[in-house]
Amino acid sequence: MRTEALERCQEAIGYRFQDTSLLARALTHASIASNRLDSNERLEFLGDAILGMVVCQYLFENYPDELEGELTKIKSTVVSGKTCACISEELGMAECLFLGNGIAGRSKLPSSVLAAVFESLIAAMMLDAGLERTREFILRYVAPYIEEAADSDNQHNFKSQLQQHAQKASSATPIYELLDEKGPDHSKCFEVAVCVAGRRFASAWGPSKKEAEQKAAFNALTELGLVTTESAAS
Repeated sequence: MRTEALERCQEAIGYRFQDTSLLARALTHASIASNRLDSNERLEFLGDAILGMVVCQYLFENYPDELEGELTKIKSTVVSGKTCACISEELGMAECLFLGNGIAGRSKLPSSVLAAVFESLIAAMMLDAGLERTREFILRYVAPYIEEAADSDNQHNFKSQLQQHAQKASSATPIYELLDEKGPDHSKCFEVAVCVAGRRFASAWGPSKKEAEQKAAFNALTELGLVTTESAAS
């Protein structure tokens, strides 16, 4: 039974462990472990950190136009327990776990248990194969969730909304103009206005060019009747 579970897990994740004791530890829930140090809890701790690092590096390299706040929102969604549990379900990890009698009989495992085993697998693989192989494994399953979260986040990206509207309405591309900048080099403020199909909308100030552009895009969307002031706060 135990050997079958290890084999099933390795087939599901597409990786064969050199040290199968690491995999066994990753699949061992505290409810069946002789003590909690023999469960997957320590691996879960390490896996959570590895997952966060890999996702942050991917976001940094693939979303160069996003500010820290936007990247943080995407990352929080992607490394959440909900996402990790969904990936575990995709991989069929519920059929591979070693569980105590109190939890093994449940028709559906708690999402926290499923999330924990994904993070534990990440740590076990990193210890067995190294970071690069583990990064490939993580991104194979996490990248689609990153794209989904980024697309959802763009619904609140006023520049993106304005560009979509401009292209549909007049096949035009918004042009952002830097009108002014004030303050010392370490604390500048920038004034930006946006023009669409020859029409210039109300300018906006911001502590960075990108933030000023977002605010200018919001002004344009407001003048066009496409957003309200409540949208800026959401």
